[in-house]
Amino acid sequence: MSDNLSFEQQYLILYEKMHLLCENNKVGDPFSYGRGKEIYMAIKLGHTISPTLSGADGYEDKELKIPAEYKATTGKCIKATYNGISVQPTWEEQEKYLKEQKICKYKNHYFARFENGKIAEMYKMTGEKVYEYIIPKLKKQFEKENKGKDPRLGCQIGKKYILDNSIKLI
Repeated sequence: MSDNLSFEQQYLILYEKMHLLCENNKVGDPFSYGRGKEIYMAIKLGHTISPTLSGADGYEDKELKIPAEYKATTGKCIKATYNGISVQPTWEEQEKYLKEQKICKYKNHYFARFENGKIAEMYKMTGEKVYEYIIPKLKKQFEKENKGKDPRLGCQIGKKYILDNSIKLI
């Protein structure tokens, strides 16, 4: 960029270029929630970037048959947050939903910690291990009488569980 341009001018130019780049490559809005980090993770992993903003974050293959879930944080420690999980009418239906559509649908879940605009560390955990960890926490929330303003479920997987149950990639 030219030294003659102000920070504001450079920012606007780069923002618009990034949006156009992603639009031209049909990977969605890079500024929508965590989409930019998902795109970054897919590229680093050599995955195919998901063409949609819902469902899989990326695919481990070119044929879009092996969906993957990505979680990113900018915190000091690696962690993965699963929130906004839809509540089903019964616990049996909730378990089925988590197993078939939300967690185990993804063979692998990738967790990255970003620092200074790039990945500082990244891990791969199976969907089964994620499910095993979150199921008791979500069941407790599901059974709560007072669900608050937002009844959706959520929980966080902390550093210790990630380090003990995943493969470090970076």
